[in-house]
Order: sequence, then structure tokens, then C-alpha cells
Amino acid sequence: MVESAGGEPDDGAAEVLDRPLPDGVRRRVVQIVSDGFGALTLAELPPQLRQYARFTPTRRAKFAANAMAAALENDTLFRQRIGERLREVQPELAGALAAGSPPPAADPLDVAAAAYVLRPAGWVKLVTAAGEEAQRADAERVDDETRAELERLREELAAARGQTRVETERLRAELESARKEAESMHRKLRGALSDVKRGEAALRKAAAEVEAVRAEGQAQLSAAESETRRLKARLAETEAALEASRRAAREGRSVEDMRLRLLLDTVLDAAQGLRRELALPPVSVRPAETVDAVEPGRMSPKDIAARALSENDPAILDQLLALPQAHLVVDGYNVTKTGYPTMPLDKQRLRLLGSLSQLALQSGAEVTCVFDGAELAAPVLLAPPRGVRVLFSKPGVTADELIRQLVRAEPPGRPVVVVSTDREVADGIAKAGARPVASAVLLKRLSRG
Repeated sequence: MVESAGGEPDDGAAEVLDRPLPDGVRRRVVQIVSDGFGALTLAELPPQLRQYARFTPTRRAKFAANAMAAALENDTLFRQRIGERLREVQPELAGALAAGSPPPAADPLDVAAAAYVLRPAGWVKLVTAAGEEAQRADAERVDDETRAELERLREELAAARGQTRVETERLRAELESARKEAESMHRKLRGALSDVKRGEAALRKAAAEVEAVRAEGQAQLSAAESETRRLKARLAETEAALEASRRAAREGRSVEDMRLRLLLDTVLDAAQGLRRELALPPVSVRPAETVDAVEPGRMSPKDIAARALSENDPAILDQLLALPQAHLVVDGYNVTKTGYPTMPLDKQRLRLLGSLSQLALQSGAEVTCVFDGAELAAPVLLAPPRGVRVLFSKPGVTADELIRQLVRAEPPGRPVVVVSTDREVADGIAKAGARPVASAVLLKRLSRG
């Protein structure tokens, strides 16, 4: 039989615990070992625990719990030294356990932990009973917590139900309001649809009236053209009569001459009266002025040139501009970057516009110069030269597209000349009836002065 350090027989040394220590008991045992650790010298500690000698009790319990529990279980001498320290600290509890009558008021976990360390007779029963007691206490605690949680959940459920009722009532009110608003919107929509239908009917009526007015105007125009043709025939007859009267005058027939002159005056007065009746306004707006563009101040034709001239001969440009009502459209930057690309853009514009002004004065043709507005860093302050309309393309519109718009704005049959080396522009305006001319041809013509 093994004896304790005090010389008394250790009746519980032969007892063996057939199950793991309950968690609560194990924590108390580790705490007892950690508290008694500091009273031992380094030589009295098992080798595996000496590295924790300088730790505080709390750190030892945290980092060396498994090592201390294993040393207490396997090292009898170490357990006896911890037991002696426990008897010094808690003599009453140690004496009660040695007498076999633990204090009834003591914590079962403390009793079980002390019994595990001191190993009195019947210590296994004490540890087992403490574990069962701890489990019962845990179960009661969990049961109390469960009841409290259940009560809390019931209260939350009741509150949630109340809130749900309030929210339901609010949503019902909002739904009713939304339903009324939807009905109102439906009524307004039906009214708007009725207004749209009435508007469409009025539009159809107006379109019919416009068509009737257009037909009436067309009829009047046809009548006026017929009257004009009749008057032209009458005028031709009068001119013939006038010629006859001249011959007669040469022959001395003065009375016949007077009659013919009176007839001619009558025809002319009738023509002037027809002009007053038709009230035809004079033509004051050019087609190019209807194209939307950026104006610094204010800004294509069938090939009618003589076939004997070369395409690169500047004389062909003079022949085109000599046509009646000719319109010259110039792709500005295409010309300047062909002729003098190293100059700044503002100098290029001024040089080209000055030369075009002289060309317009010499030829009498309408001249429009188009520049790409994307090249501008700021608005251009420019006084267009005399006889030249200057246009810049709007943002998002290229100069090529603006040239196409100018060509499309012209009436069929008017000679329009477009100066550009851009092949796509030349092909496009040629299909529209304009005459393309290379930039080099214009530069040669301008250099001639």
C-alpha cells in the first residue's frame, strides 16, 4: 500500500477512474495544479513542466493545462507535492476528505477536484458524483436559460405580431390609396386617349384642308401657266405684228404702225396686271442659306465644261463658274492642307478666303467655303470676305456631311461645283448632280490671280 507524504496510508491509491474527468472537475484540477506550481522549485517539477515555471498562474492554466493534467495523472510524486500544497491552502477540505465526510455546503466541483488530487479512499465515487452533479447543474442552467430564451422569444413573437398587424394595416391603407390613385390615373389616361383621338381627327381634317388648298393652288398655278403661255403666244404675235409695222413704216404706212404699237402696249399692260394678280414675291433666300451650320459671319453641278480641256487645267474651273447661277462650294481644310499645310489653321483660313474673294469678284459666281468645326478649339471671330459665305460644321457633323447637305439643298439643274480631293466626297456629290473638282485645280487657278 502506498503512503502519503505525511506517512499515512493512501487507501485510494489503488482506485482507478474508469471514465474521463468531467470538464468542470478538470478545470478545477488544472487550477489547483497551477496555483501550487509556484511553491515548488525547478528541480521538484517534472521535466515537461519546467518551461512553464516563470508563467503566471493564469497563463499556466491557459497554455500548460494538458501538460499539467498529464503530469498529475502519471507522476505520483508530483501529485503528492501538489496535494501537500493543497492541504496547506485548504486544510479543512483536505481533513474532511481524509475523514470520508466532505462538507455538505462545499462546491461539488471543488470537492471532486481536491479528491482527485489527494486520492483519499472513495475518491472515484466523489469525482463521479461531482461530475453527475455538475451535469445536473448544467442541465438545470440550460433549462433555465432555455425557459428564459423561450419567454424572450414569446415576447418578441407577440411584439412582432403586433408590429405585423400595424404594418398590415398601414400596407392596406397604402394599397387602398394606390388603388384609388390608379383609378384616377386610368380616368386621366382615358381622357388623354380621347383627347389624342380628337387631335388625330383634327389633324386628319387639317391635312385634308391643306391638301385641298394645295390642289387649289396647283390649279391656280396651272391656270397662271396657261395664261402665261397664252400671253407669250400673244406677245409673239405682237412682235410679229411689230415687225410688220416696221416694214410698213418704212413703206410709209404710219396708221398701221400706230395700231401695232397700241396692240403691243395692251399686251404688256396685260402681263403686268397678271403679275400683280398672282402677287408673286421676289426670290430673296438662297437654298444654301437653309442648311443648319455654324456661321462665323454668313457661308453639285453637272459636268458642262468643254471636253477638250484636261481635268487638271484651271481653265475648266473658269468655264464652270461662267455658267448661269453657278455655285462654288469649297472644302476649306482639304484645299489649305493640300496647298500650304505647314501654316497655322487661322493663317490657312485667311489666305484661302482672301483668294476666294477675288475669284468671286472676277467670276460673279456664288461662293461657299466650308470648314470642319471639329478643328476649332474656341469660337472663330472672323469677318467673312466680300462675296464668300463661310460655314463651320456643327458639333458631331463633319465638313464632308455639311457639303453633301449644301448639294442636296440646291434645285436640280443648277450648276454646283465642289472643290475637294476627298474621293468619297467627290463620288457622293457627283451622284447628286454636282461637279467635283480637285483641290489642286483651284490652287492653280488662285495662284494665277
